[in-house]
Amino acid sequence: MKKFTIVFCETNTSLLSDCIEFFKNDEEIELLPYSGEQKVLVSNTVNGFIADVDFPLLRETMTSFKERGAKVILLSRFPKTSFEDNLPYDAVLYKPYSFAEIRDTMIKLILQQMLIVKLGGNKVIDEKLSNIFIRAGIPPHIKGYQFLREAVKLAVTQPDMINAITKKLYPSIARLYDTTPSKVERAIRHAIEVAWNRGKIENINAIFGIKIYGKGEKPTNGELIALVADKIMIESV
Repeated sequence: MKKFTIVFCETNTSLLSDCIEFFKNDEEIELLPYSGEQKVLVSNTVNGFIADVDFPLLRETMTSFKERGAKVILLSRFPKTSFEDNLPYDAVLYKPYSFAEIRDTMIKLILQQMLIVKLGGNKVIDEKLSNIFIRAGIPPHIKGYQFLREAVKLAVTQPDMINAITKKLYPSIARLYDTTPSKVERAIRHAIEVAWNRGKIENINAIFGIKIYGKGEKPTNGELIALVADKIMIESV
C-alpha cells in the first residue's frame, strides 16, 4: 500500500526529532519535517499536515495545505481557546498526546476522506451495500454489518488491502470505529455465520448472477469482502 505523506511543523527540535524517529519505519506514513524552504506546499501529494499552535505563520501554512486537500491536525498545550476557532483544522489534540494518538487520528481522517472522494459520497455506495448484505441475510443491527460495509469501501479505494486483511484492513476499520482489529475480525465472521445460518445462500448466488456457493459452503471474511468489492467496482465503471 502506498504510504501517506504527512508534513509536521514543530518548533521544538527535540520533539520533532523524537517524532521523526517514531515514524521512521512506519509502513503507512512517511513523515516529513516542514521548513519554509521546502517546495512541499505546491505539491498535491501531501495527505496530512500537523502543526503546533505556536508555529510561525500557522494560519497561512495550514490554509495552504488545506486548500490542496490535506487533512490538518492542530497540536496545542492549552485547553481550547477562541483563537483555535478561526483555524482550518480537522482535528485538535491537546497535551499530553502520544505519537501513536497523532498517527491514529491522522490515518482515520485520511481514510474517511478517501472513502468519500473516491466513492463519490457515502450515500450511493451505502445503499448498494445495504441491498447486498440484507439480501444475503446479514441484519443491519449487528456490528459485523457495519464493519463489512467499511471493509468493502476500503477494498474498493485501496485494492491492495484485500491482500493484507489482518495487517492493514482490520486495523484501518478498527481506527474508524475506535475498537480493536480482533473485534473487527470476529464481528465480520459472526455476520457471515448469521447469514449462512439463515439459509440465504441462493440470494447470494442471485446477487452475483452465478452459482458461487453451494449448500454447506461458507466464504471466509476475505473472500466475501473481495467478492462484494469486485461487484461494486464493476458497477462503478
